[in-house]
Amino acid sequence: MSYSIAIDGPAGAGKSTIARIVAKKAGCIYVDTGAMYRAMALYLLRRGIPAEDEEAVSAACGQACITLDHEAGEQVVYLNGENVNGLIRTQEVGDMASVTSRYSELRKNIVLTQQKLAQDKDVIMDGRDIGTCVLPNATVKIYLTASVEVRAQRRYRELLQKGENCNLDSVTEEIRERDHRDMTREVSPLVQAKDAVLVDTSDMDIDQAVEAILAVCRRKGCPFNA
Repeated sequence: MSYSIAIDGPAGAGKSTIARIVAKKAGCIYVDTGAMYRAMALYLLRRGIPAEDEEAVSAACGQACITLDHEAGEQVVYLNGENVNGLIRTQEVGDMASVTSRYSELRKNIVLTQQKLAQDKDVIMDGRDIGTCVLPNATVKIYLTASVEVRAQRRYRELLQKGENCNLDSVTEEIRERDHRDMTREVSPLVQAKDAVLVDTSDMDIDQAVEAILAVCRRKGCPFNA
């Protein structure tokens, strides 16, 4: 019988990094759901479709084929057959994904893909609505968060390492705005599921956060030896 681990939380909480490590230790498949929304956002940007044009965005959903594969232990995101792993982590793509991911038609298409992945495989998924909408019956639900200041510092350092020009105040404001969009959107807003365990990583390093999640998984009876 398969099991599933759902990790939700705001931008910059470390969901993707931590989920990848947990997946390796638990022996399950990591599904980066945010990457799927980013791939769609990349498609929309390439087509010149405005984020605010919901009708055009919805129409474009049927033209973009987004699939996931795992190669050498890593997730690869394909957009119409093209490996776009190296193209979907820019600020522009992230901003587009944050706006367009609230549209019901776009979400419906991507959620169906995510649910199919979890039907027969042991998976860990991270996103904004995994425990509330995508996998409401997940074996384990985690709400992973950190203070706005800590998340902004992390994002700021990440952008600097990529050679992007930015300042901390602007990054902090962008984090606040994204939180507001994610938590107040009409479709599948970011919210802690009633049965999710809160893990605040503000004062944790990555290893501590991973162990906190694995401890919850053990208590919930996930069948692994990590």
